[in-house]
Amino acid sequence: MPGKLLTISSTIQCPHGGKVMLITKNTRVRAGGAQVLMEGDVDTVVGCAFTVGLKPSPCVRVEWSAGAQQVKVSAAVLVQSSVGKCFNAEGAMQGVALIGGTQPRVRAR
Repeated sequence: MPGKLLTISSTIQCPHGGKVMLITKNTRVRAGGAQVLMEGDVDTVVGCAFTVGLKPSPCVRVEWSAGAQQVKVSAAVLVQSSVGKCFNAEGAMQGVALIGGTQPRVRAR
């Protein structure tokens, strides 16, 4: 189900509480004054404290998939139902990103 747009002002964390630093290659599409996140964006995670046994294995990036919606600008934007997969430095998926804040004024359909 489509949802509210994700922008660089959204609040997103890895499943272990690390903060996702939102950036986008998008320079044209904005919502509420903030750049809208696009399909294919890869974001950096900071502050993830996840460990496997005694070995630190923090999430370092989020790769987005599923839930991207086409809008009239012919771009696939990310929405609240998008899935952000969190990966460690070795490329192992460690869970999905938690979306806590979205752009309330614009909705994709």
